Amino acid sequence: MSRRYFGTDGIRGKVGVEPMTVEFVMKIGWAAGKVLSRENRGTVVIGKDTRISGYMFESALEAGLAAAGLDVLLLGPMPTPAIAYLTRAQRATAGIVISASHNPYHDDGVKFFNGDGFKLPDETEETIELMIDQPLEMVESAQIGKASRMDDAKGRYIEFCKSSIPFNTTLRGIKIVVDCAHGATYHIAPTVFRELGAEVIEIGTKPDGLNINKDVGAMHPEHLRSVVLEQQADIGIAFDGDGDRMMMVDSSGDLKDGDQLLYIIARSKLLNHEMSGGVVGTLMSNLGLEHALEREGISFERAKVGDRYVLEKLVEKGWSLGGESSGHIICLDKTTTGDGIIAALQVLDWLVDRGISLSDACADMSLYPQTMINVPVSSKIDLQAMPVIQDAVRAAESELTGSGRVLLRASGTEPLIRVMVEGQDRTLVDKLAHELAASVSESAPG
Repeated sequence: MSRRYFGTDGIRGKVGVEPMTVEFVMKIGWAAGKVLSRENRGTVVIGKDTRISGYMFESALEAGLAAAGLDVLLLGPMPTPAIAYLTRAQRATAGIVISASHNPYHDDGVKFFNGDGFKLPDETEETIELMIDQPLEMVESAQIGKASRMDDAKGRYIEFCKSSIPFNTTLRGIKIVVDCAHGATYHIAPTVFRELGAEVIEIGTKPDGLNINKDVGAMHPEHLRSVVLEQQADIGIAFDGDGDRMMMVDSSGDLKDGDQLLYIIARSKLLNHEMSGGVVGTLMSNLGLEHALEREGISFERAKVGDRYVLEKLVEKGWSLGGESSGHIICLDKTTTGDGIIAALQVLDWLVDRGISLSDACADMSLYPQTMINVPVSSKIDLQAMPVIQDAVRAAESELTGSGRVLLRASGTEPLIRVMVEGQDRTLVDKLAHELAASVSESAPG
């Protein structure tokens, strides 16, 4: 079926516009409760990021779930991966996150975890959508759910994060700038690194409900770079608003993206004899990552763009490590979803163990130049059915002579065709990307 509300990462939209209205979110809570509880009373864990709309959507979900007969455990502001962990730890029926991730404050969303801490499969989301269309019918008064608050959620998650690296690992002597994007990690991440011994300089840790992701965090690493250089720090770490993605900056101010960090973790696991299978990236993962992993003898496969598809491929292959260039890194041997803090700790553990810098750890991997052009279109098109475009793709691939790749794909959220060309020669990559974009623009409805 064609899904109307769920995207690749839950339901998201502008606050006050359906589906992100109070009435509709209450209905989402009720519908999800009916589907996920299987008519049995259970508990649903709810957490949120720091945007101002989280207060009212938290209450709306609580009301909808209670009307469906489920109890609610409120965590307050917590990173998305913390909700996944605490859902499992509490043996809850499900977990719900109120967040629009890296979006600005005027957007918000809801996303779900099942009782095992994994994102819901498409089939379950489709069943929830069907239930949304049904009339909201409350359970009998005696069966209405109750709500309570977990006061020690922060401490529980901090200890879980610290337990993801060896007990004897210490960060003493390391100066780290931590940028929390005024988001859900603001009261978590600095404490994790301090308790492990690091000297921590905080930025982006003063949320006011409106400043989440504003000019800070993983989406805007420029401020982090400047503070790392100004403070002569050893490393900088930037999270996004809900804490499921992470970027790093080395002591020279050079940004290290998800592909480079994924390479570091993969290589550390290989050399520590902890590698389980290969690594999963996405269609957008840099070719330099693929080639670097090949040199290490590590298998690499690509999934569709989106961390849920990376996870699906990992489960299918029986592997444990995957991620995206954007900084979503999944360590299935540690947790069930992308976790910025845990991914950062895996990198830091390797640097400490080998006594090397972040720059040195990335030295054996080179990112290939990559050019992306978004071409507006007025309606959905089948790129495979357009000979002119396919001829242009084949011609571009021929010019790259095996030293690059071409990717054309429709955006899942906007009326755009994304044209990407990647290769070792920057000038050639730029030329081919613009030629392909022109071909798409001339051939597709605009």
